[in-house]
Amino acid sequence: MNIILLGPPGAGKGTQSARLVDHYGMRQLSTGDMLRAAVKAQTPVGIKAKEVMDRGELVSDEIVSDLIDAELAALDADTGVIFDGYPRTEAQAHSLDDLLAKHGRSLDHVIELDVDEDALVERITGRYTCAQCGAGYHDTFQQPATEGVCDKCGSTEFKRRPDDNEETVRTRMAEYRAKTAPILPVYESRGLVRRVDGMAAIEDVTNSLDAILG
Repeated sequence: MNIILLGPPGAGKGTQSARLVDHYGMRQLSTGDMLRAAVKAQTPVGIKAKEVMDRGELVSDEIVSDLIDAELAALDADTGVIFDGYPRTEAQAHSLDDLLAKHGRSLDHVIELDVDEDALVERITGRYTCAQCGAGYHDTFQQPATEGVCDKCGSTEFKRRPDDNEETVRTRMAEYRAKTAPILPVYESRGLVRRVDGMAAIEDVTNSLDAILG
């Protein structure tokens, strides 16, 4: 099973990817993670990528394709793949087709975690954590049993991520739409796109993904 999982920041893509990896033994291929690993390991592709990045330039589609090619070559044929952060353009979508075919694979699903922007803003901007133990809370959905006191460790200190504000969240949403807009028509024309309610409870989202993947 080879899938592309799409979703804006805060939609729960990371949580669901981790569950798919655990449940199905799939491999998540994140272009950002692969790039950092290749540079650190000083692989031929990593060395080439570092030279480009050191010049302050964007890594080319060719380098990204080489990274994915190497990852697919190293995987067992029966290991499913989740593509994260790739493809982002129509050209990359066609390049991915070629890479999959080269390794005897094909794309099974393109799944988008669909979200309501206003609700997502509320979900993200209301998040905060215990500064002591990291337990997560929310202004609306999950407050401590005793106001101002962590349920887990009793600390009275809490913190919020500085980028969990409405302006940043809406900017990230706009960036996501701009990046996914070019590729969705490519896959919709093939009948591969499925949408799941990303605003549902985590278990419900997982169950919806399971229903699609079978």
